Amino acid sequence: MADPSSYRPKPGQIPESPGVYKFRDEHRRVIYVGKAKSLRQRLANYFQDLASLHPRTRTMVTTAASVEWTVVSTEVEALQLEYSWIKEFDPRFNVKYRDDKSYPYLAVTMNEEFPRVQVMRGHKRKGVRYFGPYGHAWAIRDTVDLLLRVFPVRTCSAGVFKNAVRTGRPCLLGYIGKCSAPCVGRVSEDEHRDLAEEFCDFMAGRTGTYLRRLERQMTDAAEEMEYERAGRLRDDIEALKKAMEKSAVVLADATDADLIAVAEDELEAAVQIFHVRGGRVRGQRGWVTDKVEAVTTGDLVEHAIQQLYGEETGDSVPKEVLVPALPEPTEPVQEWLTERRGAIVSLRIPQRGDKKALMETVRRNAQQSLVLHKTKRASDLTTRSRALEEIAEALELDSAPLRIECYDISHLQGDDVVASMVVFEDGLQRKSEYRRFQIKGFEGQDDVRSMHEVITRRFRRYIAEKEKTGEWADGETALTEDDGRPKRFAYPPQLVVVDGGQPQVAAAKKALDELGIDDIAVCGLAKRLEEVWLPDDDNPVVLPRTSEGLYLLQRVRDEAHRFAITYQRAKRAKRFRAGPLDDVPGLGETRKQALIKHFGSVKKLRSATIDQICEVPGIGRKTAETIAVALAQAAPAAPAVNTATGEIMEDEEDGAPETTADSPEEPVTAGASDKRRGQET
Repeated sequence: MADPSSYRPKPGQIPESPGVYKFRDEHRRVIYVGKAKSLRQRLANYFQDLASLHPRTRTMVTTAASVEWTVVSTEVEALQLEYSWIKEFDPRFNVKYRDDKSYPYLAVTMNEEFPRVQVMRGHKRKGVRYFGPYGHAWAIRDTVDLLLRVFPVRTCSAGVFKNAVRTGRPCLLGYIGKCSAPCVGRVSEDEHRDLAEEFCDFMAGRTGTYLRRLERQMTDAAEEMEYERAGRLRDDIEALKKAMEKSAVVLADATDADLIAVAEDELEAAVQIFHVRGGRVRGQRGWVTDKVEAVTTGDLVEHAIQQLYGEETGDSVPKEVLVPALPEPTEPVQEWLTERRGAIVSLRIPQRGDKKALMETVRRNAQQSLVLHKTKRASDLTTRSRALEEIAEALELDSAPLRIECYDISHLQGDDVVASMVVFEDGLQRKSEYRRFQIKGFEGQDDVRSMHEVITRRFRRYIAEKEKTGEWADGETALTEDDGRPKRFAYPPQLVVVDGGQPQVAAAKKALDELGIDDIAVCGLAKRLEEVWLPDDDNPVVLPRTSEGLYLLQRVRDEAHRFAITYQRAKRAKRFRAGPLDDVPGLGETRKQALIKHFGSVKKLRSATIDQICEVPGIGRKTAETIAVALAQAAPAAPAVNTATGEIMEDEEDGAPETTADSPEEPVTAGASDKRRGQET
């Protein structure tokens, strides 16, 4: 760690002119680039007492081993040089926005003899017109497919184009009218370029004039009784309107603007940009960055503007750039944008009306982007550790809850009442430890009694396993079977989470108290306000919305709910599928499936003779007689109806229905039920 005083320049050496400065480390690598209106005043701020510096600034100046600067004439030149150096040296302490995806653009290659429409990613090329960016490539292709009907511009690759020229036959699009086929001379080079220009004009937002012209041509064709031509023009107009509907109108005055919003916390920031052209949102992108230096919202906006327009010129820079906070100073940034566009650019904060409302939408997108970015880090060890520590601190636990179990009750109007138990260890799902319960202590709907029963049954099994192994006498081996697998219910959690509020928490706590268990913490997470409830506490614990601990509790609760409702739906579907073969003694699932597969349905089996039933492999004469008697005594069942969806449940021809284990607690292979029935959303 270097002492900043060891490389501090003498005050007289630093000029007061505008300029750009670089901090280098002991290996001569550039670690920070900055600009200043007055180099002397700005650099003096870095060489104060270390205790008075921001922690990140302090880290930077103690990592650096030297500082150097370059004098420029104006602040605009300083802005441009700063951008160039950041791009060249990639300094570790500068704000660097990371694209959260590689955004596709709709590109028209106007630099080619016959311009081509295609999807492009990556760096922009000279002589190519770009539109977007778009969130998904399929969104571009849908738009292009509609527009090719009206603007049949070439979309084929160079190889396909050359092959068509050689053979004299166009591709399929040429035959169906979605390409003007310049490869075989149907249109000239100039005519095809005019089509490409019209395509670009339409994508740039100049739609009204073209639509009005088509409508006049359609009217003229109808008056001249050229109905086929009028019909084609009508369909062209509809296709263009449908393409326009894909991008919503957000500003009524046909504004060209980019809106930049920022969501940030102490460590990270997310930027969202909406590209509005002709009053419509034509593209959207987002960036995320770590705050490795002490920056304000205005600084984040300035860095975003540099990255957004550093390689752009002309119409790619809009007339207006709307931001949540202005960089300081504002004038150099505005002048730099004006130079890049070649016309005046307005850089301002929207104060009222539609633009302010749209800025709020962009801000919400930025906030959501930051939240999603944080959730992607859920598998990160540091993040999980912080979440567990936050839970321990909020619930006043002695240590972080390394094993968390969560319970949820699910039923349909009191029928098929079931419960789920999911397990998270070290903040990660442990699906092999999941368990399911059938509520059998009573009938009807009572979530509190159900929760009490489930907790009692689970921890009664825990006590039984504990007594069987003799209080962990053999260490870890006492917790495993002979084959090395963990014993069911042998591991105790440090925290029990229930889906619900005070009543459910009280029921869980009462069940533990009745069993004499006092070393397991209990809490509940209520869905309405995401409040954390503790036993014997009239006021909930409210964790911050940005808390990693709250996010982990929500994941645990949502997983328990998903697992419970999946099991409940499976039981309900199984009940609907029950048939007369279920009452035949000694007839297992394998032979039932064989019968249904052989005859096709229960109805056909009912009409079969005993000899015909004996033809099924595994079915003897005595069993066939029993089946025939059972089916004869059972009246033909009315078709089962799913009361949730109204769907008529047909007889199953194959596939075994879900079996019920002897014990009401069933271990589940990870993901098995999800794959069979689809994941609950």
